[in-house]
This record gives sequence, structure tokens and C-alpha cells, in this order.
Amino acid sequence: MEPWYSLRWFSPDVWAQFRFSNPLALYFIPTIGMLFVLRYYLHRNSQQRLNMSLGSTTSRTSGSRFSENTIRVNQVLISSLRFLLPGSLFIAMSLLLIALARPQFVQTHREQQSEGIDIMLAMDVSSSMTETDLPPNRLAAARRVAQTFVNGRKNDRIGLVIFAGEAFSLCPLTTDYPLLKQYLSELNDRMIPASGTAIGDALARCINRMRDPAMTQEDSTQTEKKRSKLIILLSDGDNTAGNLDPVTAARLAKAFAIRIYTIAVGRATRSSTSASTIDEGILKTIADIGHGSFFRAADAGRLKAVFDQIDRLEKAPVRVLVYEDIQDYYRVYLYWAISFLLFALFLKNTIIGNVLED
Repeated sequence: MEPWYSLRWFSPDVWAQFRFSNPLALYFIPTIGMLFVLRYYLHRNSQQRLNMSLGSTTSRTSGSRFSENTIRVNQVLISSLRFLLPGSLFIAMSLLLIALARPQFVQTHREQQSEGIDIMLAMDVSSSMTETDLPPNRLAAARRVAQTFVNGRKNDRIGLVIFAGEAFSLCPLTTDYPLLKQYLSELNDRMIPASGTAIGDALARCINRMRDPAMTQEDSTQTEKKRSKLIILLSDGDNTAGNLDPVTAARLAKAFAIRIYTIAVGRATRSSTSASTIDEGILKTIADIGHGSFFRAADAGRLKAVFDQIDRLEKAPVRVLVYEDIQDYYRVYLYWAISFLLFALFLKNTIIGNVLED
């Protein structure tokens, strides 16, 4: 940083960076200037001045004219020196007001803190998810919307469970969103050869991923208080497989304070070659037990709207911490003000001041 006597403290670049703690003090500077001007006009006629005559001659040479002009310029310069004393006082008082306004350099640092949310996506990859009522098919539409949902999350740990006749944990809870989206892009109906829809087993897999066995009971309790947990289960069929009843799994999730959102994908279709039914009753029951919500997505637009709604409902509170590093520089202008005051006292209390006033 520059020393206090540096003229850089009066540059526009430095002043543009200042924040004044008491900016009202700056408004008194023009007032003081008006008082000095008023005092000058009131006392101008009462002061005695010595008029100097340069003489008048009828004929003047070019050399005498040059001497006369030089004398006039010197006379103007000398007479202007009488403003040195009031000018010094005005500058000193202005600098005192600037110091009173407390110029500061402020550096602001913002830090956002959020505990985030634990989210498990349970995706149905059974053969019925290849129906084309959601173009190009149900699984592809769900996969695309799930990737968009992952893009909109911040500070949240997200995991992935896939299920058909069996349930498998494909990705643990992670904040590595590119890896999770890669897993989502690779989903297909051939990943699990067992036919059926094991909703209860899928819920159990999600609960097991959220319940970290490495934690002690005390640590687990503290974590549950900090982070919300939820399961988003997406399916298009009945619970026709698995070893665990979905209602029992939903009650287990409730015991671990895990909310459940269920989404029924597609429309019920019947044809000569295939039949697809959606058991909305069990999905609604699961959502009610898990203190979540049930959604019906009959087309791709509605499916995206469902994920958008869940995204709005499940947001972790974000705390914004603002740190301000404040450095005061009023002393710089206070030192300048004292210097001009001392200079004004020197002019006032010496013969120099008397000469300047005459």
C-alpha cells in the first residue's frame, strides 16, 4: 500500500474503490466552500490595498511595453498569493470531513453452505418399459428426464437402483453427476433377465443404500437430522415379483425418515400381443406411507413436469455466509489535513502571512 503522503490517494481510481461509512460528511464540503467565498466578498471592500502606478507616457518603445506586461503578470501572481491562506484552510477542513466520512476498502467474500439431500432413483427396466406410448419408449423418456433432473441438483447425493424381476443397486449415493448420467444413459430392458416388477425389493435396496452401516448410531442420528432423504420410484407395472412386500418396505422407509415419491409411467394398453396394466393403488399406498406423493405421467411432457415439481418440493436450505474484510484509510486524509493546518498556521503567525494579506 502507498504511504500516506503519496498523491495517489487523490487519484480517481482509488476513490472509485472507496466505500464511505459516513457519506453525509462529504456534503458539508461544498457548504464550507460557499462560506469561504461569502467571507471573501464581504471583506473585500473593507480591506485597504496599495495601488501601484506604472506611470503614463505618451511614447513607449517596444522594450518598455514588454517590461510593463511583465510587471502586470508579476502583480497578478503576487496578488493571487493572498488566497494561499484561506485555500489551505479550506483544503484542511475538506480533508477533515473526508476523514470523518471514513473511506474504506471493502472486500466481500460469499460462501454458500448446504447440507444437501440424499436421493435414490429407483428405475423400472422391465420389458414393459419398451412400450412406445411415450416416444421413443417409456424407458428412454424416463432416462432422458432423469438426466435433466440430475443436472438441476446441487450439493445432493444421488444414487441409482434398477429393478425388474430382481433389484440391483447400480450406483451408490454420489455427487459425481457425470458418472450417474452415464449410468442412466446405459439403461436398457436387457440389464435384468428376470421378468416381473419387484417394487418391494427396489425400495429395500434404496433404503439399504441410504443407511450407511459404517456409521455409529449417534453419527447416523446426527446425519439424519442434517440431510433429508427421499426415494423417487418410477414404474409402469404391478408388483409381480420379489421377496419383500412393497407396503412393508414403505413402512421400513418411514422408520428411517425417508420420503417416497412414486411415478406411474405410461398409459394402460391392451393389444393382441401385449397387455400392460398399471396398479396405481399400490403406488399411491407406498407414497402415502412414505409421506410423499403419487404422480401419473401419461406422456413425456407430464413426466418432465413431475420431475420439475419434485425438484421444487425437495430443495435443501442454502445458507449464504458473507465475509467482509474492511480496511479504514481515514488516517491518510487526517494526516494530510493536519499538514495543511500546520501550513496555514505557519502563514498566519509569521510575517509571510501579513505580507500576503497586504
